[in-house]
Amino acid sequence: MSGKFVMVEGLDGSGKGVVVNTLKEYFDNKGLKVFDLREHCKEHLSFPEFSEIEEYDVIINAEPTYSHVGIAIRDEIIRENERKYSGLSTAHAFALDREILYKKLLIPALEKGKTVIQERGLVTSFVYQPIQLERISLKDILNIPGNRLALKYRPDLLIITKVDPQVVIHRLKNREKKDNAIFEKLVFQRQVANRYESEWLSKLFSGRGSQVQFLDTNYPKTVEDTQKAAIEMWEEFDK
Repeated sequence: MSGKFVMVEGLDGSGKGVVVNTLKEYFDNKGLKVFDLREHCKEHLSFPEFSEIEEYDVIINAEPTYSHVGIAIRDEIIRENERKYSGLSTAHAFALDREILYKKLLIPALEKGKTVIQERGLVTSFVYQPIQLERISLKDILNIPGNRLALKYRPDLLIITKVDPQVVIHRLKNREKKDNAIFEKLVFQRQVANRYESEWLSKLFSGRGSQVQFLDTNYPKTVEDTQKAAIEMWEEFDK
């Protein structure tokens, strides 16, 4: 039995978290058992064994994770500081975090018919790492073992949130929680936006069976509009 894998991608501050948390609440309201891996890892700093969460119907997750390699990525590698990590080092770190996550939890969950909703993932590596200071080719990124594995288990539904990069910078400046990530620069976000909306990216995933949907969160769209659209996309996909 095969589960359903939904990945939500897009610029920082574009509404990805709203989409993921809306679907989490949606499944809760449907009476399904939902396990939030994000919260578990923030508390325990490690993944559970799949046997510990096998009773759950839905798993909510984010990349980088809040465990092991994911913590190093968040707290050191992509955080603004005087130490500069290359695109290649960053790509390998993300891929290793991903490989551990998939082998330990996501693949067993999908093979047991669970639904996985994840904020960011393999798509982020394809979009971000090739345009960091030290250029790394898409082919090189694809050849890292963790990424090859993740592409084999590509999302069934890929939702890409769309917003103007200028709006992103404004939203990030007004956030209470500051990530201080190296990517939070307008020029970089414009490059990222172009890559998310590129034909090659959509074809890379749709050609492997992913359904690719874009969700516009630009003004005058409201949070409520984004929540409504997220549920409609899921229900259309899940028919």
